Amino acid sequence: QVQLVESGGGLVQPGGSLRLSCAASGSILSINDMDWYRQAPGKQRELVAGITSGGTTNYADSVKGRFSISRDNAKKTVYLQMNSLKPEDTAVYYCNAVGVYHSGGLHRTFNAWGLGTQVTVSS
Repeated sequence: QVQLVESGGGLVQPGGSLRLSCAASGSILSINDMDWYRQAPGKQRELVAGITSGGTTNYADSVKGRFSISRDNAKKTVYLQMNSLKPEDTAVYYCNAVGVYHSGGLHRTFNAWGLGTQVTVSS
């Protein structure tokens, strides 16, 4: 199976920065898209940023110019650099990855989620 583990969340003051990491593990053959989502209390989960295997990125309008997504394919890790944080960025941040893994002699596709990491922006 494939597992994703996020890290880097915490409490930060408005205007501050955090860097989230998400490492994938398992019998992974390839990872296509890697994305960051977030879910605030009482709200639906929303896409924050995504990056393809080729490095093409996309961002939610609310984070453009403040957040930056990157990935290290050799480490099977995706990062989210968050700058100029606002209280409205407070949420649980989840990592998602789609790709192919090896299991029982077969190649199978996966769509995996991490357990999430809490980001709280407050003074």
